[in-house]
Amino acid sequence: MKQTVLRKYARLIARTGANVQKGQEVFITAGLDQPEFVKLVAEECYKAGAKKVVVDWDYQPLQKLHYRYRSQKTLNAMDDYEEARWKHYADTLPARIYLISDDPDGLRGVNQAKVAKAQQARYPIIKPYRDQMENKYQWCIAAVPGKPWAKKMFPELRASQAVEKLWQAILDTCRVWEDPVAEWEAHNASLQSHCDRLNAMGIEKLRYTSSNGTDFTVGLIPEGRFCGGSEDTIGGVTFNPNMPTEECFTSPMKGKAEGIVYATKPLCYQSQLIEDFWIRFEEGKAVEWHAEKNEALLTKMITMDEGSCYLGECALVPYDSPIRRSGLLFYETLFDENAACHLALGEGFADCIQDFQNRTLEECRNLGVNESMIHVDFMIGSEDLNIDAVCRDGSVQPVFRNGNWAF
Repeated sequence: MKQTVLRKYARLIARTGANVQKGQEVFITAGLDQPEFVKLVAEECYKAGAKKVVVDWDYQPLQKLHYRYRSQKTLNAMDDYEEARWKHYADTLPARIYLISDDPDGLRGVNQAKVAKAQQARYPIIKPYRDQMENKYQWCIAAVPGKPWAKKMFPELRASQAVEKLWQAILDTCRVWEDPVAEWEAHNASLQSHCDRLNAMGIEKLRYTSSNGTDFTVGLIPEGRFCGGSEDTIGGVTFNPNMPTEECFTSPMKGKAEGIVYATKPLCYQSQLIEDFWIRFEEGKAVEWHAEKNEALLTKMITMDEGSCYLGECALVPYDSPIRRSGLLFYETLFDENAACHLALGEGFADCIQDFQNRTLEECRNLGVNESMIHVDFMIGSEDLNIDAVCRDGSVQPVFRNGNWAF
C-alpha cells in the first residue's frame, strides 16, 4: 500500500478519530502486524500536539500461552502496577487508540471458563476507574491487516496479496480517499440528520420483523436519544470512536425487550467465532439461546454478570451500507456491525441520554441505561428486515422497510 495513502489514514485516526489535543497523552494498543503503520499513527499524534505517545503491543499467541499456563489465581489478580495505570488513565484522561488486527480464530481452544473467571475477578477493580473516565476522554478503534485475518477473508490468495486486499477494504470503508477529513465531515452530517429525524419522532418502542424468524420489540428510554458518527466528551472535544461507522444507535430501556432475534452474521467474541445463533428475550432479559457453533462461548458471554443478559444498544444500519455492498464478511465486529442493524448485550451508553453532560453516570443508569462489564454487538439486519416505531403520541411509523431506511 502506498505510503502517502497510509499517511492519510494515520492522520485521520489521530486528528478526526481520537482528535488528539495539544499537551494530551496518547496510549495506542496494537498487534505486531503493522509496526510501521503504528509508527505513522504515533508520529501523527505528536504532530497534533501530543505530550507523550505510549504504544502497548499485543500478541495473540502470547495471550494464549498466558491462559494456558497461568493459574486461575494469577489470572484473577490485578497487580499494583496494573491498577496504577488505570489510576493514571482516570487522573490524566489520555486519548486511547486501538488498532485491531487479530486473527478471528486466534484464541480458539482456550479454556473459556478460565478466561471468564479472570475477567469477572478483575472487573470490580477496574470499574471505578472506568466510571470516573466515562464520557470524559476521546478514543478511536480502527483496523490494520494481520496475515491470519487477511487469509481468513481471502483464503484463495497468497498471504501478501490477501494483506494488500484487506488494506484496500479497510481504507475504502473508512473513506480514505482524496480528502478523508472532508469525507468524514460530510458523513457525520448525514448520520446526524438521520438521528435528528429519529429523535423528533418521540419513539416509545421499536418493532423488528424478518422472514428469518426475528420477531422482537424493544422499549426506549423517554429521555434517550439516537446518536451517530462523531461524539463529544463532557469537556466538548469532538471525536469519532469507530472507524468505520454507518450506524444510528441508542441505549434501550433496561427490562423492556420481548421476542426473538436471529443473528445474520457470525460474531467474533474473544477471538473466537459464534455462528448461526438466536436469542429470546423476556422482560428485557435473554432467557433462551442457541448457537450451531460455539454455543458454550455464547453462554459465557450472556452470563458474564448481572447486566450481560440485558441490552445496552440498538443500532440502525441500512442494508445498502457501503460495507454490506462490498460483499465482504470481515469476521470482525467493527466492520460487520456496520453492514447490518445490530443489538448489543451489556453496557449501555450514558451519552445516549439527553443532557447527559449535566447528569451523573448514576442518574443516567437510573433512567434505564444498562450496566455491565461487557458490550458485545451482534448483527440481526437482513434484506427484508422491517422496523416500525411505536410513538408516544400513539402513531406507528415505518423506520425500515426491506432492510433500508423508510425515509
